[in-house]
Amino acid sequence: MAYCNNCGNPIDEGATFCPSCGTPVARQAEGAQAQQAPPQQQYQAPPQQQYQQAPPPPSQGPAFMNTPDTTASYSREDIEQNKVMAIFAYIWLLFLVPLLAAPNSRFARFHANQGLVLFIFEAGASVILVILGILFAFISPVLSFLSTILWLLVWLPSIGLIVLGIINASGGKAKELPLIGKIKLIK
Repeated sequence: MAYCNNCGNPIDEGATFCPSCGTPVARQAEGAQAQQAPPQQQYQAPPQQQYQQAPPPPSQGPAFMNTPDTTASYSREDIEQNKVMAIFAYIWLLFLVPLLAAPNSRFARFHANQGLVLFIFEAGASVILVILGILFAFISPVLSFLSTILWLLVWLPSIGLIVLGIINASGGKAKELPLIGKIKLIK
């Protein structure tokens, strides 16, 4: 019996191709059948168990950062023409600029609303922190230091929201800011 030179499986007499791998069989001269030793068995890795788990979702950050993106409801022309106005909306009192310079732009009004809500939050937090700072200063120098830490805890996230708003506006996105973006003051 002959064996395939490629895969080592036995081949029937007169076959022109290996039934396992399809390799053409070389014809030997008549009368001279050389005995071939069966090839050594090749190592095959054991089959791996397949788990039916869904791949993990891509990391999207904290849940509070997954805010609604309503960009699709705005026209591409409106977005392109009013990106700069939308950026102004996040720089404290400049939220008025898009309202005055582009009053008919829905995209600019969206970002002006986000900027106004952020401005009101910052102004309210500042008033509260000033009052607490004065009270803490009268009570103890240690509490006065606590007032400084409170300022950082309020202003660092506030600056982060400003940067996020500017990134969204410059990218042409109408995405709500985390935590305060659902508040609508400007229609």
